[in-house]
Amino acid sequence: MPDTPRPASVSFSEFEPVSTAAWQARIARDLKGADPATLRWQTPDGFMLDPFYHREALEALPEPPTPQVRPSATGSSWRNVPSYSVPAGERGHATILRAAEALTRGADGAHFVVADATAFDVEFLHAHLPLDTTYVGYSLTNAPAAFIQRLLDTGISELHGFLQHDPISNHLHNFKGQLQELREALTLTQHMPNFRALTLHTAFFGNRGATVTQQVAFALATAAAYLSELPTEALPIANVAAAMRVHVAINPNYFFEIAKLRGLRRLWVTLLHAYGLPPETAQVPLWAETSSWSQTTLDAHTNLLRVTTEAMSAVLGGADALSVRPFDCLFHDPNEFSDRLARNLSVLLREEVGLGQVQDAAAGSYYLETLTDTLAREAWTLFQKIEAKGGLPAAIGLVMQELHEAAQAQFRRIATGEQVVVGTNKFQNTREHFDFNPKRLLRSREFDSTRATYPSEVLRLATSLHFERREKKRKRAAVVLLGSHTNQLIEESFLRLLPDQEQADLHESHPVGTLSVLLSSTEEAILMYATPEQFGRFARYIYRIADDDTTFVPPVLITADLATMQEAVRVFGFQEFTVQGYSTEDVLARLQGK
Repeated sequence: MPDTPRPASVSFSEFEPVSTAAWQARIARDLKGADPATLRWQTPDGFMLDPFYHREALEALPEPPTPQVRPSATGSSWRNVPSYSVPAGERGHATILRAAEALTRGADGAHFVVADATAFDVEFLHAHLPLDTTYVGYSLTNAPAAFIQRLLDTGISELHGFLQHDPISNHLHNFKGQLQELREALTLTQHMPNFRALTLHTAFFGNRGATVTQQVAFALATAAAYLSELPTEALPIANVAAAMRVHVAINPNYFFEIAKLRGLRRLWVTLLHAYGLPPETAQVPLWAETSSWSQTTLDAHTNLLRVTTEAMSAVLGGADALSVRPFDCLFHDPNEFSDRLARNLSVLLREEVGLGQVQDAAAGSYYLETLTDTLAREAWTLFQKIEAKGGLPAAIGLVMQELHEAAQAQFRRIATGEQVVVGTNKFQNTREHFDFNPKRLLRSREFDSTRATYPSEVLRLATSLHFERREKKRKRAAVVLLGSHTNQLIEESFLRLLPDQEQADLHESHPVGTLSVLLSSTEEAILMYATPEQFGRFARYIYRIADDDTTFVPPVLITADLATMQEAVRVFGFQEFTVQGYSTEDVLARLQGK
C-alpha cells in the first residue's frame, strides 16, 4: 500500500563498527597488563571457552548458522504440559481431575507418570480428558502395547500426545521382549501423525548429573539403537523415526542448556541422514522438563528461581513442550498453590514475556552459535565412542561410568564451593525452619537421593534431627545413612568453612566405597563410616530381619533405643569419622552454620 510506512533502519549507522582487534585492545587495557588468556575457562564438559566472541567466530564455523524451526503444531510457541504421578495400585481418578482442572487454567496438555499401567482407569480419563482432542502423554515401565490398545478401546480413532517407554534408558529387563512390545505399540499408532509413541527418556541422564555433551551423545546412542533394532517389513524405519521425540531435563546452566537443545536438533539431522532418511523427516520434537537434579529441600523457594531460568532455556532452545516441576515436590504432596505457580510460569513466558513470538531467538549470537557447534562436535565424538563399543545397550557400562564420573565431579564442586547452590552451600539460611518433617522425609522411599545437593542436604537434615532431639531430651537414637562417596565431600565442605590459617591435616582413613553415616542421640552426634555390608547387617539386626530375606532394603533412617543402637554400632564395627584437631561436634556445628 502506498501509505504504508517504510520500516526504519536498524543498522545504528550513527555508531562506528568496532573490530575484533579494537575489542581485544580494550580488554587488554582493562586488565592492566594481565594476560587475557587467563580469562579462558574450562567447562565441566572438558573444552575451553573464551571470554569474548565477535563476528569472526561465526566465520570460523564449518557452515553459516541458520535459524532452527520448532517442529510443533503450535507454531513458534510450545505446549505447557504439567506432569502428574500416579502411584502403583491407584486408578488415577484424583490425578485425572487435577489435570482436567489445569486445562481450564492455562495448561495445554497433561503428562501422566503411570506406575501400574493395568490399574490406570482409561475410561475415566477419556470421560474427563477426551483422548481424540486432548494432548496427553504417558510414561510407562511395562506393557505399552496393551496400554495403547486400552486407550483405543475407548472408541477413539486417533490419539494426541506421546508415549514414553524406553527400556534402554530405564534399564528394563528382557530387552528383546521390550523391543517387541515397542514394535506393537508403534504399529498401533504409526498412522497417527499427532501421536509419538517412541519418546526417549534422556532426562534420566540429565537428572543424574550428566554433562550437556553426555546428554546429547546418550540421546543419539539411544536413538541409533532403536533405529537399528525396531524396523521390520511392517514397520519401516521412516515410521520409527517419525514416532520419536526426546525428553530432556533442563538444568540452571542457562546458555549451555539453550545450546544443548539446538545442538541436539542439528545432530539429529546428521543421525537420520546416516540411516538414509531425508532432512525433511528429521525434525525431532523436544519435550523439556525442569530438572530434579538441581532442586533442593534447603531454602526451597530458590527452586522457583531455578525453574524460571530452566524454563527460559528450554523455550529459547526450541522445546516444543515444557513441563515445570512444582518447587516443593521433593517434600510436599501435590497441592494447588505450587501446581499453579509451576503451570503459570509457562503461561507468563508466553503471554507476558512474548517468547513464543520468535522461532530461534539465539540465532546469530556469536557466543551461542559457537557454543552450539562446540557442544555438537563434542557430543558426536562421544556418540562415536559409544558406537565403537557396540552401541547401546551393549555399551551401557561405558555410559554409566561416564555418568558416574560426571556426577561425582559435580558433587565435589558443590562440596568445595566451586559450584554455588544458593541456599545450600552458599548464602544459607541458618535459621531456616522446615515446613516438613525431616525424620519422615528421610524415611520416605520417595525421597530423591539422586540429586546434586543430596549429600549436603541429608547431612543438614540429619544434624537438625540431632539438635531437635537434644532439645526434647528424647532417650532414643537414630542412625542416618548419608550415602556413599560422601566422606570426601564432608571433609572438603568442612575445610572450606575454616580460615586459611586453620586448615587441618586430614586423616586419610576413609576407604573408598564406604558409606557415611551419622549416629544421633540426645547426648551427641557422631559421624562415622562403614562398608555397605556392615550397614546392611546392622539394619537387619536393628529391625530383626532374617538374613535370607532378599526383599529387605536398608532404610536411610534407622531408629532404636540408645543402648541398643550404641551396642549395635560397636558390634558391627562402624568407624568414627575424624578430622585432625576437630571433634565431630565441631564439624557438624560448622556445617550447620551454628
